[in-house]
Amino acid sequence: MSSFKTSVIEGSSSKLVVVDFFATWCGPCKAIAPTVVKMSNDAEYVDKVDFVKIDVDEAPDVAQEEGIRAMPTFGIYKDGQKVGEVVGADPRALKQKIDSFL
Repeated sequence: MSSFKTSVIEGSSSKLVVVDFFATWCGPCKAIAPTVVKMSNDAEYVDKVDFVKIDVDEAPDVAQEEGIRAMPTFGIYKDGQKVGEVVGADPRALKQKIDSFL
């Protein structure tokens, strides 16, 4: 939990942080993963957004604390607070939600 607070909560004071809560056994998580990697390298986001992946099976305490009930879930953090969430492998919805905070 402490590394989550450091990299996500504190990191969101200077940039938007998008957390991909995933599981290795999750088909939709695997399907959207290349899109998320592409977004993280996109010039539109590279200086404004940090993308972080958290395996819910490796960090169940973080998943529980953040109320994650389905995968993938993308938590969006800004200024130390969770400001948005996208549940499911919907690239268009994820992009729209991220763009709404930039």
